[in-house]
Amino acid sequence: MFKVAGVQINPIMNEVGANLKRGREFINKAAEQEVDLIVFPELWTTGYFLSEEAFWDLAETPDGSTIRQMREAAREADSAIICPFVETDGQSIYIAAAVIDRQGELRGVVRKSLLWGREQQIFTPGIMEYPVFDMEVGKIGILICYEMEFPETSRLLTLDGAEIIVCPSVWSLAASHRWDIQLPARSLDNTVFVFGVNTVGNNSCGKSKLVSPLGDILAEASDRREELLIRVIDHGALLWAREEVRYLEDFKQKLTPGGVGRIPIPNY
Repeated sequence: MFKVAGVQINPIMNEVGANLKRGREFINKAAEQEVDLIVFPELWTTGYFLSEEAFWDLAETPDGSTIRQMREAAREADSAIICPFVETDGQSIYIAAAVIDRQGELRGVVRKSLLWGREQQIFTPGIMEYPVFDMEVGKIGILICYEMEFPETSRLLTLDGAEIIVCPSVWSLAASHRWDIQLPARSLDNTVFVFGVNTVGNNSCGKSKLVSPLGDILAEASDRREELLIRVIDHGALLWAREEVRYLEDFKQKLTPGGVGRIPIPNY
């Protein structure tokens, strides 16, 4: 069993320093409850509704100030942290998320591969690879916002061993019904925990939620205010769900002989 915390925050646009300060306050509150994993939403350090020029100005490398501060915070809180940020390699900018373990080590950075709407004119998509991080709290996969809307992405993570899929998001009010449908659907389809952590305010629908491997909502935040959503995850519930609903076992038997292969991409 382990304890997760989702930081549902209303970012201050274009104010990385102020957002990081508020983020540390949330981390301190989570640490008081001995949380094992803290997840922030997509683009929480910068805000979402910025120009391309502004995003370029705020972009950082994984060695930059934002991730350095979050690594320090992880050590102090004794908690792993998933920290989305705007990443640059000097040539392009990406919507990214850093994976930091409880010792403050940077375990990796994932880049959003499927960009929504105006993001396609600003950011470069990451490669469509979805790594699974073997952390102390379990095997974690990350899908950033729009990536969750495709059933193939969560299935690929699950076939590679993911037990909890974290979804940092800026999910809009207009798409709120999809948030309510797709997170439970991805959980049940793959018998995994899904932890969707969303921003709130500025046209975001909030409602960060933890969903069980059977698609049940275990905890859900408000749709209109900042909140620290904390819940205990029981790994035994995942094992039980996979015995009760044997989607994965039955699916694997139909894949290529000699082991689990990748799902072929259809020619639509």
